[in-house]
Amino acid sequence: MQGSLRSRQHPLICRLADCIEAVWQEQLELLPYEVPEDLGYIEGSLEGERLTIENHCYQTPQFRKLHLELAQVSNGLDILHCVMFPRPDYALPIFGTDLVGTRAGGISAAIADLSPVSRDRTLPQSYQQALAALPSAQFSQPRALPEWGDIFSEFCLFVRPAGPQEDDRFLAHVRTLVTLHCQLARAESPLTSPREIADILAGQQNYCTKQQQNDKTRRVLEKSFGSEWTDRYMNTMLFDYVTA
Repeated sequence: MQGSLRSRQHPLICRLADCIEAVWQEQLELLPYEVPEDLGYIEGSLEGERLTIENHCYQTPQFRKLHLELAQVSNGLDILHCVMFPRPDYALPIFGTDLVGTRAGGISAAIADLSPVSRDRTLPQSYQQALAALPSAQFSQPRALPEWGDIFSEFCLFVRPAGPQEDDRFLAHVRTLVTLHCQLARAESPLTSPREIADILAGQQNYCTKQQQNDKTRRVLEKSFGSEWTDRYMNTMLFDYVTA
């Protein structure tokens, strides 16, 4: 699904959005996901500049929500946010990736991870083996994770890509992660133990709660739409979780 924002954003964001959706379409059985009518396409104002947000969502037998968000502040700031939320009866990590940058200044932040939700905070053995076997992606400008970043795995990549070659390298890394995740998810059987499902629910809730501590995201949204709307958006679109 091509969004109107995509062609106006940083080339890496445009390419990454296309890449993620292409892998989803190739690897998964995509089903419609009902987005609240007022949250699919959003326009607001940030310090006199127009803020535009587009949300594209799907679901599959393994994933309760595949969420791809694109955002732009006039022509000054471009954002891609993507999370794949597994259904609570699948013992799968949460894939997430974010890009922040400008057309003029390039990508300032690029992160991608398969984050564990198990009680012991480790990835399933199949994921550990597959990720450990991947060649190391080399980047010249690594970035430090935020204080709340203990939700991420040991394989988390957080960098500032320096130039077209590193842009390509990050894109290839995300394509590999998403493809691997989809393939392993399709091979997984649903859980039947209520205790195991409860553990998965708790792990997903912890992931969402920590992500909601991202002050930069909250500040931008609150300046544009106010605190009440921001709470609803972060709890409904960005980091919603199932409680039972």
